Amino acid sequence: MAKVKKAYFCSACGNEQPKWMGRCPACGEWNTFVEEIIAKEETASGPRGLVKTPGGTGASKPTPVHEIVRDELTRIDLGIGEVNRVLGGATPARDTTESAVGVPTGGMVPGSFILLGGEPGIGKSTLSLQLALSSHGLRTLYVSGEESPQQIKMRAERVSQQGSEECYIYAETLLENIIAQAEALEPGLVVIDSIQTIYTELLDSSPGSVSQIRECAATLLKYAKTHDTSIIIIGHITKDGAIAGPKILEHIVDVVLSFEGDDAGVYRILRGVKNRFGATFEIGVFEMRGEGLVEVANPSEILLGDYPEPLSGIAVGAAVDGIRPYLIETQALVGAATYGTPQRSATGYDMKRMNMLLAVLEKRAGLKLGAKDVFLNFAGGFRVADTGLDLAVAGAVISSYFDRPIAPGVALAGEIGLSGEVRPAPRSEQRIAEAARLGFRRIVVSGYLRKSLPCPPKGIEVCYVSRIDELGKYIFQN
Repeated sequence: MAKVKKAYFCSACGNEQPKWMGRCPACGEWNTFVEEIIAKEETASGPRGLVKTPGGTGASKPTPVHEIVRDELTRIDLGIGEVNRVLGGATPARDTTESAVGVPTGGMVPGSFILLGGEPGIGKSTLSLQLALSSHGLRTLYVSGEESPQQIKMRAERVSQQGSEECYIYAETLLENIIAQAEALEPGLVVIDSIQTIYTELLDSSPGSVSQIRECAATLLKYAKTHDTSIIIIGHITKDGAIAGPKILEHIVDVVLSFEGDDAGVYRILRGVKNRFGATFEIGVFEMRGEGLVEVANPSEILLGDYPEPLSGIAVGAAVDGIRPYLIETQALVGAATYGTPQRSATGYDMKRMNMLLAVLEKRAGLKLGAKDVFLNFAGGFRVADTGLDLAVAGAVISSYFDRPIAPGVALAGEIGLSGEVRPAPRSEQRIAEAARLGFRRIVVSGYLRKSLPCPPKGIEVCYVSRIDELGKYIFQN
């Protein structure tokens, strides 16, 4: 009987060692090595699954950079504009200062290897199936290791009015069978749901183990590059929010997409964490409905409330995520601390930054917040990290503190420093243009922009604030 060969793999970075070690020598993490059974040893040419050259057999020679002929990069339209936006390419303008004439909407690069991760139940399988059904004219192979073809058919009937004749469903978990069917079908796009369920016969370890994920990902990468076929793999995440499996999985793929959202909410955000063919500052917004994920082309309209009368504690902030500007409603509630110890709670916002802003308001603006409960919330269940919303947070807190509604048609955009100064928010010009497009008549920005800001769009007044104690006279006056 053949001797069983074992090795130890770091669950954080995928480093392989012949014996157990307390600390990984590659990434420095402690107690991350797990024992796995392997079926073959490393060859003299390098570790298992290493792809020498993406498009050849390893016999290629170094080429001077000036002799390399670069092919024209053509992107594939996936039929979903928000996904095309995140994957990269030129994006149509969203403000009055740019022109969208003749500008492509981006898309997927042929032969790209894409990893899609997200919380359970967030809609990863729904989004990937919609991509497979919406890619008109592109032959697609949808491989599912978690559902039967009948279950996928039920979802396809729910999310699509008409099924795509070029979409093929294949329920399989063995990697060798998947590669064989892909070579016979010759699809332009392969979707694998999920990488943790796929295994190869070359290894004896169970599916989802570090060695299986590494080997399967390396094989799929080689197939994508040699056959010029794009592959989207869905990855599970751990309880800490990281993608399950070795860190090398995120290193070898071309694009890492994170699908975010609140289980209790209806809105989802597709965010690019890594992108070799485009920028990572773009987002796509979706709304989860009964018929599947629906694109939200204008997030500002869904993030702004419509109330019959002005309410205190509500401020509208002009935010930018990547190059996409949008207006979002900021809600704050300030009240007396009933139970002695003041409570601080923020939904969708960094608690440390909120505490910093409250300290600045108390020190520089004279608000007595030490004995007050403060609660902060953003409309739509969005999680925001834009420092340009500091002024909106401060405005909402001031409005709730004095129980005075902010004047209608006022938006805010600015970053607050520890000295109480108001700094310019990134891409302030786009924020002002978005506020003007939605009919706001006034926007409050940093006073440092007084000389550098070009002429604002017609119909909106730009108010300049240099210190936080000057904010009240601009947000309460009509």
